[in-house]
Amino acid sequence: MGHDLGHPPFGHIGEQTLHRLLTVQGEDGGCLDPEGFEGNAQSFRVVTKLAVRFTDWGGLNLTRATLAALLKYPWKRHTDAGGNACGKDRKWGYYESEQEDFDFCREGLPAERRTLEAELMNWADDIAYSVHDLEDFHRCNYIPWPRIIGDAPPDLDKLIENSASQWQGRPGSATDRLREAHQRLSGLFGGFSSMFQAGTYEGKRSQRLEIRSLTSELIGRYVMAAKVAENGCSGDCELLSVDDEYRDEIRVLKQFTRDYILGSPALAAQQEGQKRVLERLFCDFLREITSRKPRALPPRFHHFLEFLDDDNARPARVAADCVASMTEGEAIRLDHRLTGLHSGSVLDPIVR
Repeated sequence: MGHDLGHPPFGHIGEQTLHRLLTVQGEDGGCLDPEGFEGNAQSFRVVTKLAVRFTDWGGLNLTRATLAALLKYPWKRHTDAGGNACGKDRKWGYYESEQEDFDFCREGLPAERRTLEAELMNWADDIAYSVHDLEDFHRCNYIPWPRIIGDAPPDLDKLIENSASQWQGRPGSATDRLREAHQRLSGLFGGFSSMFQAGTYEGKRSQRLEIRSLTSELIGRYVMAAKVAENGCSGDCELLSVDDEYRDEIRVLKQFTRDYILGSPALAAQQEGQKRVLERLFCDFLREITSRKPRALPPRFHHFLEFLDDDNARPARVAADCVASMTEGEAIRLDHRLTGLHSGSVLDPIVR
């Protein structure tokens, strides 16, 4: 439940927007916060500092094991000589402000090695992302099944090429493995051919039964594929053992969504508006936080200003905390009020 707490409004596009706002270089050559923004690191900050639960300390006072299980990327951000994130450090799990909490939960563990629980959480997330998103978009009639499933669908080469490009540190056999994974998936999906030939999804009982049967079969396949590695492991091997063939299938399933949903012009237009909402909120919040005279800043976030004294946090980090702690509905409504698009009622607080 905890690993996605740090996602800001609008998910990954929100992450990218806040990261850009924090790390863009100004005229003086500096940036607001060189650590930038990362949803996984923000999740760790939420449970160790931002969440309100106790009087004497911030966060949820979680155990070492629980905190370590949240760390999908058990390292902080590293950059190259030019200040750019490199390799696996394009993702990271904590900010320097939470160094003490990180050291606490990682005591006695090998450096940069995920715990078994963290690996299990990550695999469960991969299953949910690849299978449930596919079901959702099938119901919306966004997946062109005849173009991507079968022996030689017209979009196969593009699908494999795009999937391989997303594979960080991919082996030389990546393309062949992905083609084999696609072939296995086509075989699995073949048992549900009537679902793909039925045309528009209309929510009929028979259609619901078919898509739920397919997703159930896929989820069961990938849940049962996960085993605890025998006799532990040493070096860089993973504690959760999942055969490569299942991981390759997940890569292909994820690419269905990337190619036909995340790359659509309709989504691009929507995301452009979402970026503008977050940019305006961030700048408004930063101005008030820097002056320490909050007016439009929702009262729920006023106590965040204490971080400026406690851990020498930059005002921009606190502004990012405020934006990331809002729901999408809250962000849109507050932006509408601040820009005058909808005045609403002064008796109705937007962020509670």
